[in-house]
Amino acid sequence: MTKRSILCFGDSLTWGWIPVVEGSPTHRYAYEDRWTGVMASHLGDGYHVIEEGLSARTTSLDDPNDPRLNGSAYLPSAIASHLPLDLVIVMLGTNDTKSFFRRTPYEIANGMAKLVGQILTSAGGVGTPYPAPQALVVAPPPLTPMPHPFFQGMFAGGHEKTAALAAEYRAMADFTKVDFLNA
Repeated sequence: MTKRSILCFGDSLTWGWIPVVEGSPTHRYAYEDRWTGVMASHLGDGYHVIEEGLSARTTSLDDPNDPRLNGSAYLPSAIASHLPLDLVIVMLGTNDTKSFFRRTPYEIANGMAKLVGQILTSAGGVGTPYPAPQALVVAPPPLTPMPHPFFQGMFAGGHEKTAALAAEYRAMADFTKVDFLNA
């Protein structure tokens, strides 16, 4: 039996960041406690769940503090390295709400649309006959209050923006004809 492969592409929520008052450093939840591990357990042996979570990852923005965090710069390589894939689940957008990016929920949804386009046009990877996987867009849960003053400033307005992402992501998913889930 061939297992169905699912790539989960996200940020700290996918990586398994354990919240701490100071913000960081932190540790990671155990695999079986992360949402990807819980999903893998429920899906069973017929599925292979691949985690591609990186804390602070954005949809399509270059972070001035770390060039590795632009999701659209890495997603094509991640897909190509894991082909064949049946599904790519993308849950990003929280870090796009950082105050220094000045992005609206609509602009964040446009960043997600770029990722969807990369998924849907990923057929072949690097010299393979594999088809492009399906895409599932997941709106992250609304950002909760940040106890540390540094993070309060970094994510000022983040709760309101993340609360608005579900409607924007749903509209974008309908337009691009991909599946949508509101976490």
